[in-house]
Order: sequence, then structure tokens, then C-alpha cells
Amino acid sequence: MRVHVVADVHGNSQALARAGEGADALIVLGDLINFVDYHDHSKGILGQVFGPDVVATFARLRTHGRPGELTDYARELWTELDDPRAVLEGAVQEQYRELFGALTTPSYLTPGNVDLPHLWPEFLRDGVRMLDGEVADIGGLRVGFVGGLPLPPHIESISGGPWRPYVRPAAEYDAACAALTTVDVLCSHVPPLVAELAYDVVSRRAEVGSAALVRIIERDRPRAALFGHVHQPMAARARVGGTECVNVGHFRKTERPFVLSW
Repeated sequence: MRVHVVADVHGNSQALARAGEGADALIVLGDLINFVDYHDHSKGILGQVFGPDVVATFARLRTHGRPGELTDYARELWTELDDPRAVLEGAVQEQYRELFGALTTPSYLTPGNVDLPHLWPEFLRDGVRMLDGEVADIGGLRVGFVGGLPLPPHIESISGGPWRPYVRPAAEYDAACAALTTVDVLCSHVPPLVAELAYDVVSRRAEVGSAALVRIIERDRPRAALFGHVHQPMAARARVGGTECVNVGHFRKTERPFVLSW
């Protein structure tokens, strides 16, 4: 059995269409859409709606802004539009139409923090399945999926206008992890809470990881824990007990799937 695994597609539908070639199944670990294109500020949903100058400011605030400054800036942007939610979701649906159309079958997907999973049912079809807090049998292995990104325990929600990324209260995220029965492979968007896996060497900050994922690894000792989210990690691999934890890579840039075979 050969399974290809990708994460952080960020709009690269052409590479996604090739990702399943030679595989028995494809797993996608979230962040399908290209919301902010940090390499070409005219692209991505933010660039499409507001233009490259706004994206340049957004990128600067993300890496050098004061706490809360980026959220305030994003909230102010959306007030410029008469119906910001309709504009946003229309742009997202346009990308999803192309991305889901590129998927080979069978494909198993869990959403990332940039995704809007409430829109996914419109684009699912036979052989393309969304899983979140669920286990699927893939070639005889029990593969568990947890999507989104957990908020710190003291934060219940974030407000940024109509753009509501898939970030979840810690209790909700932990409940999705706890819902998984015994797994042979653990798939998530964010990494387990292991310092070297969560640290991004370009943004020079620790991204979000999950202690609940670590607990699943310690409980079940799966053969692999696969994830994305951190585009330039300090370490792409680490072991937790006997489990190999692997960042499958920033697929938009590498265009290479991680291969899992048994």
C-alpha cells in the first residue's frame, strides 16, 4: 500500500492534481486555500480583494507587528466592503472549486487553520472524504484525523471580522483528539507539541502545537504522526517514544508528497 500525504497546498492546484500519481490514496492535511501569498502579493485572496500594498503591510505586521496589531489591521480592512462575508466566501469558493476538482480518488482530507470547512460539503464527492476527530481504515491501517488549530487555553475565540479561520477553543480541539479510538497513523494539521517541530526558523517564532496530540502518541504508539502547518521548521522529524513525527512539507513550494508505504 502506498499513500501520498501533503499539507499546506495554499492554492497550488496544478501540483495537487499530480500529488496522487502512483499512489493508492491521497491524504491532504489542510490549508488548501491561498489566503495571503507572501511571495507574490498580488495573488491570494487578500491580494485579489485588497491589492498588493495591503498584503505587504499584512506580511510586515505578521513578523514585526506589536501584539494585536495584525488583528486590528485585518478587522479594519473588512469594514471597507459593503458585504465582506459574501466577497470573502465567494473568493474562497472559487479556489475550492479548482482545488477539489484537482483531487484524485480516493482522497482523505482534514482542514487546516486557513480553511473554511463549513464550505467543504459543497465540493465533496464520491471518493473524496473529509475527516475531523474521526478514524478511517486505509489499506488496513487505522488513520486518525484532527483538523484546525487549537487556541491557547485562556482564549475562547478570536475576532477578525468576516474572516474566521479554523481555530478552535482548546477544549474543542482536545475533544476531537479524545474522540479518536486507537490509531496506527495520526494525521493532523498542526504538529504535536514538540519544540523543534513547532519552531519556524524564518518567522523566528514557535507556531502552535498540541499537547493532546502528544497524549494520543503516548497512548497508542502509532507508527507515524504526520502534520504540516510549520513551513520552515527547525526540525522536520522527531521521535516521541517509538513514533516518528514528520512534517510532510510545505507542498505549495516543494510540490512533493510525503510517501507512506506498508
